[in-house]
Amino acid sequence: MSSKPRLLVVDDEPDLRTLYELSLLREGYEVDSAAGVAEGLALLAAGSYNAVITDMKLPDGSGLDVLRWLEQRGRGEKTLVITAFGSAENAVEALKAGAYDYLTKPVDLRQFRLVVASALGRSAPDREERRAPPRSPQGAMARLAGQSAALHEVRSLIAKVARSMAPVLVNGESGTGKELVARAIHECGARGSQRFVAVNCGAIPENLLEAEFFGYRKGAFTGAQEDREGFFQAADGGTLFLDEIGDLPLAMQSKLLRAIQERSVRPVGAVVESAVNVRVVSATHKDLAAEVAAGRFRQDLFYRLNVIQIRVPPLRERLEDLPEISDRVLERIAHDAGVSPAPRLTTAALETLSRYAFPGNVRELENLLHRALALVGGEWIDADELGLPDTLLDDTRSDTQFAAIDGEVHAKGSAGEVSVPDALPGDLAAYLDEVERAILLRALEKHRYNRTAAAASLGLSLRQIRYRMARLGITAGD
Repeated sequence: MSSKPRLLVVDDEPDLRTLYELSLLREGYEVDSAAGVAEGLALLAAGSYNAVITDMKLPDGSGLDVLRWLEQRGRGEKTLVITAFGSAENAVEALKAGAYDYLTKPVDLRQFRLVVASALGRSAPDREERRAPPRSPQGAMARLAGQSAALHEVRSLIAKVARSMAPVLVNGESGTGKELVARAIHECGARGSQRFVAVNCGAIPENLLEAEFFGYRKGAFTGAQEDREGFFQAADGGTLFLDEIGDLPLAMQSKLLRAIQERSVRPVGAVVESAVNVRVVSATHKDLAAEVAAGRFRQDLFYRLNVIQIRVPPLRERLEDLPEISDRVLERIAHDAGVSPAPRLTTAALETLSRYAFPGNVRELENLLHRALALVGGEWIDADELGLPDTLLDDTRSDTQFAAIDGEVHAKGSAGEVSVPDALPGDLAAYLDEVERAILLRALEKHRYNRTAAAASLGLSLRQIRYRMARLGITAGD
């Protein structure tokens, strides 16, 4: 039995089909071909292939029909879709349907060979290998600590999108770990052994953007004393991560769009373009749809980048992950500092952290634990050693309580009626505790003391409502 990769080409134009076949045969592949959907599916039903290359528009259907057939049967073939020039909608539709990648007509044969090689996990024969540095023993996916439902959803999406070349937009607040998600997508995919190039779009001066992204030729401008590659060339064969993509000025957005669409870049001072084979993953803390509406972000670029979106939840939405995240962070910090064993957080310290809103998310938690470890010499870090001012605590409950005051809500429960008095309360903390206690009791009674359901109705986790019940002295029978 041959060990050569088997490929299936589906195209109704005999000349193009022959061109693809000859190009692939020269690369050492075994190739079968079909002129339409029915013929292609018959060949697929009779045997397996390593990859399928199909035109989007066929006489008896569409390349999407082939994609759906493979998806429904759980087949493992990587699928490459060829679309008409300028048909961005078809390309995005194919990627969303599960295609590994797409090519636009007229097909550049060098680009064709690069994409096929990438789909099969091979290095392209006409491209110098660009290996990534050795990975750390703990990969990015393993560093996504936590068992919350929100994080499980993120991990599931990473595993799905890693199998294709579809552009991914990672959205989340600053400090949530967007780059870690991007690295996990890269490492879990076929490009994991190639380079991952991370770029902070907001940190590059506007007049240097083009040279940094696309490179330059010697003599292109004053100070250009030698040829230099840009981010796209550095990431060739791997993944280019564009962090804070929303900070790019409009003029650069136009050039970036062309580079993504054409899969080629023209270095500053060069006459011809150079083909590049990169997967683009971008990230932002902004609402790009709102930026488009405001005219600050190109709609066509947004459409290209936002094929698949992954939202990274803020830490305050997954406080149940705090213990695991804290342990992981302390172990890493202690290892880097040569401290053994790594200190742990006391129960009181964890309770204190769970009452903090973490506007800086996981990055803020890491900084906080860095400081605590530097100042504490023992094996345990207690609440008063975290350095959180009392005025910042209980943020997780203040929104509900102040909403009750602002709206003059009357909370009724078995504890009686609590209403907002005309005069300001003399003890605000005690008054807020009564408001919170009454609201919790109402929710518990409404859901027959099912704490999970009551918590969900208030936007809390089970752990959070348990903590609040214990703090306010609420038992199951109240």
